[in-house]
Amino acid sequence: MDDTLALRKKVKAYIDKADPKTLKLVHAMLEAEDDYNDWDSLPIELKSSLTNSIKQASEGKLIPHEEVVKKYKKWFTK
Repeated sequence: MDDTLALRKKVKAYIDKADPKTLKLVHAMLEAEDDYNDWDSLPIELKSSLTNSIKQASEGKLIPHEEVVKKYKKWFTK
């Protein structure tokens, strides 16, 4: 926790001296992070599924797009 407090103080000191352009950039970055940080609001089952999918992909356990389309072609036709 001490590291976090020290970092907050350093960031605050930097922001207190920053020019308006830098302040706008930092603000935009923080706003964007807020907009896209919905992980905590996802259901546990979805988080688990996504984590498992990412793990499988990193292990190379992927199915080529063409194979998926061929297998589920009936779902893609009207």
